[in-house]
Amino acid sequence: MIKLRLVCLVVFLAGISFFSYAQITLTIEQALDIAEENNPQMKNAKLNFERTRFTLEAQRASLKPQFSMSINPFNYSQTRSFDTRYSDWYTNKSLSSNGTFQAELPLIWTDGTLSLTNRFGWQDNETMTQEGANNNKAFFNNLALRFTQPIFTYNRQKMQMQRYEFDHENSGISYALQRLRTEQNITSQFYSVYLAQNNLDISMAEYENSKSNYEIISAQVEADLAAREELYQAEVNLASAESSVETYDVSLKNAKDQLKQTLGIPLSEEINVLADIVVIPVLFDEEKAIQSGLLSRMELRQREISMDLADLDMITTKALDEFRGNISLSLGLNGDNPQFSNIYQNPTQSPGIAISFSIPIFDWGQRKARIQAAKTAQTIAQLEYENQKVDIELGIRSSLRRLSNLSTQINIAEKNIRNAQLTYDLNQIRYREGDLTGLQMSQYQTQLSNARTNLVSAQITYKNELLNLKILTLYDFENEQPIIPVKELQNITMY
Repeated sequence: MIKLRLVCLVVFLAGISFFSYAQITLTIEQALDIAEENNPQMKNAKLNFERTRFTLEAQRASLKPQFSMSINPFNYSQTRSFDTRYSDWYTNKSLSSNGTFQAELPLIWTDGTLSLTNRFGWQDNETMTQEGANNNKAFFNNLALRFTQPIFTYNRQKMQMQRYEFDHENSGISYALQRLRTEQNITSQFYSVYLAQNNLDISMAEYENSKSNYEIISAQVEADLAAREELYQAEVNLASAESSVETYDVSLKNAKDQLKQTLGIPLSEEINVLADIVVIPVLFDEEKAIQSGLLSRMELRQREISMDLADLDMITTKALDEFRGNISLSLGLNGDNPQFSNIYQNPTQSPGIAISFSIPIFDWGQRKARIQAAKTAQTIAQLEYENQKVDIELGIRSSLRRLSNLSTQINIAEKNIRNAQLTYDLNQIRYREGDLTGLQMSQYQTQLSNARTNLVSAQITYKNELLNLKILTLYDFENEQPIIPVKELQNITMY
């Protein structure tokens, strides 16, 4: 029975080795490049950045001269009306064709609007009264230049542009932060795959040792040099090692599936990871780390944008039921004549000026209440900014302490693995000589395996924490250089 199980496990391990040739081996840098294009969260952040960029471009284009034209090629009507001036009925027939061209220029500096309108057409108008018929056929052209300027109020065009700019900047920051979060998530999952892979390797080595010990005890029992219960214990140790191999293989496959999901690649793809987890001691300057975080963290800029938006909301709120006015200036030149070439033979000027005011009277305290709400929003935005600064400093301090502690743990783990290996080798000799029982040997084997696992786990935790410090400070202490998550947001595109 035990031999059949050995054969099955050998076939199982051979299958693992066979499929490993078809695997794609990934480094951490390659994994990040794949995620840049395939990760769903990254795609969503990119699309949101594209949306705000196009919206901002559209708003900027709307501030340039706008040209439009409308054409009415044919218009005929016949009406019967009563003239109250003469207490008489009359019939009017009208046949016309006209078109209007308009150019409009928004002025963002003043929130005014400058427009030029030209209406050209031809009409045939006939009116029938009891006294006879009146008829007029003529070409006409009406040209008007108009300027409209709001007064005693805020610049709505400029504020709208600022909102679009803040929205675009905020989406760019969100994309950069998502990129950092994705890098951190992928790195963590990448090392999880590496750890699971390492655990599988350790369990396979443990299995080989258990198999060797089983063969030794089996030979000694057959030669009556060891008690048969030692053989039973060796079988238990071998079965336990076999179970560990299968368990760690399942864990490795699950870890790979999670990594593939994050990378956005098909789950059917076979992958393998290659990582360098050797820890090189890094010297950290706490003051420099905190200053770098406070000067570079993009979350602070997001809080500043929130405060700026709260200020804009306050301006908008104060404008509710405000006293405001509007000035409109226009200058027109009209002409008409039966002959097209003589339209402006006798032109008529049509200047115009208008001033209007909107005067609030009583709003039942609505404006005052809304202003208080806006002030509260400003205070909240300021508090969030201050709290964010404190959170950044706390996070950096905590990360530095963890790194110091992890460095100590790695040194201890390295010593433990050396001692565990020496202890195992010495006791394996005693085991072969019959001075130790199988249960005792199993304990030394477990001690060695745990020491190996603890070392790799401590190294991976240190690597993850070092990346966390980079994200917290946006500074690479290994290479002594600042980190720029996205160098040129303008170059980000989905197409």
